[in-house]
Amino acid sequence: MKKKILVLTSTFPRWKEDAATPPFVLELSKRLTDKFEVHLLAPLSKGSQKEEIVEEIHVHRFKYWFNLENNLADGAILPNLKKNKFLFSQIPFFFLAQIFAAKRILKKENIKTIHAHWIIPQGFVAVVCKIFFVKDCKIIITTHGADIFGLKKMNWLKKWTLSKASKVTVVSNAIKTEAQKIGYGNEIDVIPMGVDLTAFSPKKRDLNLREKYGAKKGTLLLFVGRLAEKKGVSYLLDAMPKIIEKHKECKLLIVGSGPLEKKLKEQTRKLKLEKNVIFTGSIQNSELPRYYASADIFIGPSIIANDGDAEGFGLVFVEAMGSETLVITTDLPAMQDIVQDKKTGFIVPQKDSISLANTLLENLKDKKKAQEVALAGKKHVKKFDWKNITKKYAELLK
Repeated sequence: MKKKILVLTSTFPRWKEDAATPPFVLELSKRLTDKFEVHLLAPLSKGSQKEEIVEEIHVHRFKYWFNLENNLADGAILPNLKKNKFLFSQIPFFFLAQIFAAKRILKKENIKTIHAHWIIPQGFVAVVCKIFFVKDCKIIITTHGADIFGLKKMNWLKKWTLSKASKVTVVSNAIKTEAQKIGYGNEIDVIPMGVDLTAFSPKKRDLNLREKYGAKKGTLLLFVGRLAEKKGVSYLLDAMPKIIEKHKECKLLIVGSGPLEKKLKEQTRKLKLEKNVIFTGSIQNSELPRYYASADIFIGPSIIANDGDAEGFGLVFVEAMGSETLVITTDLPAMQDIVQDKKTGFIVPQKDSISLANTLLENLKDKKKAQEVALAGKKHVKKFDWKNITKKYAELLK
């Protein structure tokens, strides 16, 4: 009989092919079903099922607000709070609903192990359940970045929550350093989320896709991610005029949606880039391998946002590198877990559009060197394959 575990998360696909929600918790959890009976608790959203089996995972969803329109956890929680202050009123209800839903599952299924993704709210919820309901419960807390880099005023609560965990894991060394800064002194394991590298290959290059976006013969640049401040897309747009001077047929695909979409489109108009920059909106995850493989260069110009939020780990870079596509990113600490400058990709200073443009131009000029680095990148990211990552999490949860 398989051991039962409860996964707590606020980010989980609301339905099949939910392109707006990152699937990494799903991807890890479904692989854990080989060794565990996995129960997963996530927020209920409009269009999702309250109870269902997804990839052998027993998915439970909890309702925390009076209706299912424009709720706190529809998308990323912190950006939602920045955008709509009214959502702060939902926070107590979210915590309470998740606590009592978790209690019900723990008791009904006799579960003694919780894997909580993010310190707040899920890690805190797990600790409350341990203190009041299942005192012999084992808790593994995984922090992904936004929870540690943001919410600075709640560092005291983060420290307390982490101190009650049986084990703490982080997805990058940058997050480990930040956890130590807030005062957590126990052992921390660095285990990133993984990628199914069998899905990403240069063989998926699609000339029809390039033709669709007007880049059958010209250069195709690619960005994939949420259109939020920490992604730094505005600096990539600022770099584009210099690129277009040398490569008039160059196209930049911006794949994703988010709170800055309208502002970025307006910036595109002001820079007169409408013919060269294409906003595709969100793309289904199953379609992304074609986009990575069809691009000449993948760019992720991430920055530290004004509120301190930053990337915790960049799965999109692993996916691009797995597709043998050259990547360019910035000098954020989390990126250095993935990209080795001038060896497996290129690193430029954050918020530096001139350096970004120059690096792009250099690689478009020296295609042989760019291909050598891209090939080295593909070899480098093999360690991020889900097979290796799942083994490490399974060891902690057993």
